Amino acid sequence: PFASVVRDPETYEKFDEVIVTHTCREAAELDYSKEIVEETLNHEFLGELAQGKLRRYGSCTREDYEYKGRITDLIESGKLFEDLGVPPLNPETDRVMICGSMEMIQDVKDLMLKAGLTEGSNASPAQFVIEKAFAG
Repeated sequence: PFASVVRDPETYEKFDEVIVTHTCREAAELDYSKEIVEETLNHEFLGELAQGKLRRYGSCTREDYEYKGRITDLIESGKLFEDLGVPPLNPETDRVMICGSMEMIQDVKDLMLKAGLTEGSNASPAQFVIEKAFAG
């Protein structure tokens, strides 16, 4: 799901910054998001739009890696924002798309609600959406 978002030119017209977070147990599992982001940044047409806007933050839960830990822990502790050099989540400016396991989705949803973001859908946009296609 994130691949279609980062490959959509409209994304870069709507947002000043697009940050893809990807957390896996092992570093090799992060290759997919790394490839998608690199391909987008180097794309003959999208690259110009995405340069300076598209960023990736990969973290591992079981191996040593540049960033280590569950995304929920990194959000809750503020480390994600510190590492990226951005302020914490703000309902006025931030939009979030959540994809992952049911447990992870619920945990991230709880953090979004705690940060004051409202859940939306394609029919009724808000500050965050859950990718239902992978919620099983």
